[in-house]
Amino acid sequence: RKPTFLHLNEERCRVVGVDVQPDTTTLVVASTDSRFLAQESISTARDPVEFLSRLGRRITDLMRAHSKGSYEGIGISLPGRIDAATGRLMFAPTLGWSNLDLKTPLERVTGLPVKLENAANACALAELWSGRHMDGVNNLVAVTVSDDIGVGMIMNGQLVCGSSGAAGEFGHVPQLPDGPNCRCGNRGCWEVLGSNSAAVRYYAEACSVRKGEIGSKSDMARVPFSDLLRLVERGDPKACQALNKMAHHLGIGIAMLVTGLAPEVLVVVGEVTRAWDLVGPIVAEPLKRRSLPYPVTRILPTDPREQPRLRGTIALVLQKHFGAPSIA
Repeated sequence: RKPTFLHLNEERCRVVGVDVQPDTTTLVVASTDSRFLAQESISTARDPVEFLSRLGRRITDLMRAHSKGSYEGIGISLPGRIDAATGRLMFAPTLGWSNLDLKTPLERVTGLPVKLENAANACALAELWSGRHMDGVNNLVAVTVSDDIGVGMIMNGQLVCGSSGAAGEFGHVPQLPDGPNCRCGNRGCWEVLGSNSAAVRYYAEACSVRKGEIGSKSDMARVPFSDLLRLVERGDPKACQALNKMAHHLGIGIAMLVTGLAPEVLVVVGEVTRAWDLVGPIVAEPLKRRSLPYPVTRILPTDPREQPRLRGTIALVLQKHFGAPSIA
C-alpha cells in the first residue's frame, strides 16, 4: 500500500525539563521540537526532601498553567551520576546528595514518567537531537564546566553510560596528586583545577585583603564566577590571571579526552564560553603539546543562550519515547 507519513503534533505534545544546579533549578515546558513555551526558576534547597517537595509542587503548577495538550514525561539533568538500573542518584558532590531516589516521588506527584541523567550526558544528547555539530559526526564529547566538570560522550552514535551509568567521571581524574582537596575525597582532580570554582579560588588567592574591598578572604572565595568574568572584561589583572590558570588546566583535561577518545567534535558548555576569545587559545596550548598529532578534533564553545542543559532534558524524554535520531 502507499505509505502514510505521520509526524508529531508539536502543538499537542509537551515535555517538562528540569535542570538542577547547586544554587538554582530551572524548569521549562517545551514542545517536541525543543521549543521552550514557558520557563521559571527556583532556588535549590540543600535538603533533598524539602527540594523534592517544592519541585513536585512547581512542576504540577507549571503543567496546570500550560494544560493545553498532553505531556510525554519529565527530563531532569543533575550534576552527578545516575544508576542506570535503578534510576537513583548515586552521588552529586556539588549538591551534597548521594544514594537518592528522585524518580519515584516525582512520578507519584506528577503522574508522568521521569527520566534522570547526568548534566554532561544531557548536553551530549542535546547535540545528538538538535545540535548544529552532528552532521556526519558519530563521535562527540560534551564537557560541562561549572562548579564541577562533567563529560558526556556520544561514541559511534550512541550515548556511553558504562555498566553502572557512571562512565565519564573524568572530572575526578587527578592532574596534581598533591593539589587541592576535591569534594570526591581525592586531591588535585581536574575539576578542582579547571572549573569555575577553581577560577574563583585562584582570584581569591591572588587578591590582597584591603579595608573597604571585599572584606575577607572567605568573602572573596564566594565571588560569583559571572562577576569574575566581568572583571576580566574590564581588564582586571588578577581576574585575568585566575581565568588563564583555569583555562590552562581545562586544556590539560581536554587534551586527555582528545587523545583517549579521538572525537570529531568536542563541545564546551558553561559560562566560561562567554570569554572564549581569551580562553580558547589557552586551552589550545596543552592540546598542541599533549595530544597525538593525528586526531583532528574540533573544539567548539556552545552559546549559553541556547541553554544546552535544558535542551538535553527534553532530549531525554524524546529518546525514551521515540528512539535516538539516525546520524547521516
